[in-house]
Amino acid sequence: MIHGVILAGGKGERFWPLSRTNRPKQLLRLISQKTMLQETIDRILPMIPLERIMIVTSVDMVDPILAEIPMLNKDNILAEPFGRDTCLAIGLAARHIRKTDPDGVMIVLSADHIIRPAEKLLDIISAGAQVAAADNKIITIGIYPTRPETGYGYIKVSKLYKEIDGLTIYEVESFTEKPRQVVAQEYYYGRRHLWNSGMFIWSVNTIIEAISSCQKDTGSALDEYESSIGSQGELDSRLKLYNSCKPISIDFAVLENAANVVAIKAELIWDDVGSWNALERYKDKDNENNVVIGSVKLSDTYESTLFNNGNGIVVAIGISDLVVVKSEDIVLVAHKTKVNEVKKVLAELSSQADFKSYL
Repeated sequence: MIHGVILAGGKGERFWPLSRTNRPKQLLRLISQKTMLQETIDRILPMIPLERIMIVTSVDMVDPILAEIPMLNKDNILAEPFGRDTCLAIGLAARHIRKTDPDGVMIVLSADHIIRPAEKLLDIISAGAQVAAADNKIITIGIYPTRPETGYGYIKVSKLYKEIDGLTIYEVESFTEKPRQVVAQEYYYGRRHLWNSGMFIWSVNTIIEAISSCQKDTGSALDEYESSIGSQGELDSRLKLYNSCKPISIDFAVLENAANVVAIKAELIWDDVGSWNALERYKDKDNENNVVIGSVKLSDTYESTLFNNGNGIVVAIGISDLVVVKSEDIVLVAHKTKVNEVKKVLAELSSQADFKSYL
């Protein structure tokens, strides 16, 4: 059977102040009237029933997620005691799925992506699941680049591995993380690189074997943990597991080291919605190329993003190339070229007791 695993443990700090500790990016309504997490669930429901969809998130986010998405229950959520990056989160999910479905196939998605059209993603999942069930392959979904983006990782593909249902699957030669602008341009025009979407397909046995081979200590710790699943000591064992494992992403831990990695070439509209600047790619603009959300009044304002999520009104006069966000008791004003530096500001605020309530 096919199981959906949605990773929903990130904070989404670049969407501060709308994104806060108790309301991370996956619970925001940035692109539609649905939360990003709800969008992700709905995207795969036509193929994977709700009882086989697992949300991996932090223990602090269990209640907010259940309150925001009533269709879910606690059986849908696998809670991490604290974050240890994606390798351990995926390994944890794989062990739980194997307990009930030893031959299961996992589809791993992030909770905060834009993907259109959803029907095409389902076609990709279907083709990838067929390969995952039949072959011992680690499958990553690579997106055909539409611009020389420096904020994404890239996959360099080599020879054709297989074609199935009109989709091409390639062997992977190498990975590159967030290249410089000149390198990103080379990748874009060279047509041998795909964006690394962070979406994966594999059988539970394949990924368990890969983690154990590439990260022996993590694999051994997961072996010990798996024996506790379903017992009264499961949560204590999970805490011990997380205390004993180092944080590392699945990309660095496995994909860059395994020899059986292939990539499905996906021609999708895809974005990881990494910062406020992403909204201008997907939201409607006014005649001056402004993205305006909420109660906002503009005069002589151009090429700006203005988001009012609070009471009252935001008035902008004679500005350009800015991001202005009003949310509860915080107002953010930043130049578009500097908006990603909000993480530095949050690090400074976190070190000052008077400002911790604003995180």
